[in-house]
Amino acid sequence: MLDIQFIRDNPDIVKAAIQNKKTEPVDVAELIALADSRKALGQELDALNRARNDAQKNRDIETGKRLKDEAAALEAKYAAVEKSYVALMLKLPNIPSPDTPVGMSDDANKVLREVGEKPHFGFSPKPHWELGEALGLIDQETAGEVSGARFTYIKGDLALMQFALLSLSMSILTNEETLADIARRAGLTVSTKPFVPVIPPYMMKSAVMNRMARLQPLDERYFFEKDDIVLVGSAEHTLGPMHMDESIPEAELPIRYVGYSPAFRREAGTYGKDTRGLIRLHHFDKIEMETFVRPQDGYTEQDFIVAIQEHFLQLLGLPYQVVLKCTGDQGTPDHRALDMETWMPGQNAYRETHTSDYMGGYQSRRLNTRVKHASGESEVLHMNDATLVAMGRMLAAILENYQQADGTVRVPRALRPFLGKDVIGA
Repeated sequence: MLDIQFIRDNPDIVKAAIQNKKTEPVDVAELIALADSRKALGQELDALNRARNDAQKNRDIETGKRLKDEAAALEAKYAAVEKSYVALMLKLPNIPSPDTPVGMSDDANKVLREVGEKPHFGFSPKPHWELGEALGLIDQETAGEVSGARFTYIKGDLALMQFALLSLSMSILTNEETLADIARRAGLTVSTKPFVPVIPPYMMKSAVMNRMARLQPLDERYFFEKDDIVLVGSAEHTLGPMHMDESIPEAELPIRYVGYSPAFRREAGTYGKDTRGLIRLHHFDKIEMETFVRPQDGYTEQDFIVAIQEHFLQLLGLPYQVVLKCTGDQGTPDHRALDMETWMPGQNAYRETHTSDYMGGYQSRRLNTRVKHASGESEVLHMNDATLVAMGRMLAAILENYQQADGTVRVPRALRPFLGKDVIGA
């Protein structure tokens, strides 16, 4: 949610955000008029209630009754205006950062840098689904019979590799010395406070997901209408609201969580795309970072999170590129969004494996999550969320980049202590 004063002062910027993010149209002039009416009605209602209190003190029963009836009518009018005002406010997207490219699709995204050397093979590299099926590590055929399309069984050493990725992730994010080294190498002056591991709920109330600005489009969610419950599409969906309706003392910031959770996605509108393999599934497991910081620390926090993502990919020896997403490819609550796209030699393409979303105060304003300063004043804090591991995609990248001519797959050196072997499929 945007600040109403910002909307009053910058209507053209808000209109441009609506257009450039391709979100549902909102009449900004109507919204401002509703805000004015809401404010005036609120002031009128306050004055009326003060008069009612005076009448009660003076035991003026007749006046008190008349004012009570007037207040009831005014409250109904205020409630109607409030409902329309809130509905329009919730439709507004966040304002893109100044460096966000303007564009309608991912074709307008900007590659900031490419890192790592692509592997060279003395043979034609295979896509991960062929490798996994041949080694008995991926079984989509049986999963299709049991669960339907876009589900899979991950088995044997590949399942163990998923747990190794989890262990490596936690060893990084919970170690302050490691985080300090990442910050130093990235040239960042930032708190190196570790992340707190969380296994969050996998379901949430639709109203709370709406406060996160992640409910729409609803056809991408698994929604249990009878229970008014939604399956999460990522761990941050239930990590973000952990502090809703709270004022957090400034001294406690930053707060950083790392959540491990299944992600459930209907993949509406992706018919025919990535029907084989681990790239686009209805269910996969994910490690997600969620942080809460002072407003002045928001951009630096995102830079730090991106540095962690890059450190992770470099540890695994995977080539990647960092991409700044354009307005039309951003999510509604995003102020600034970056992707990590990892090289997949079996597909001869970079594929998205990580996202990093900086929301500024947009989500926290909807959630009413604030920072309380020592002076006693408070303001909305700023929030970031980002992927560390989308398991299916990361396993796919490892299979494709570390495949060998005999069909076996080398294990990245960073995972060997957790997996206990150098090669899988041998």
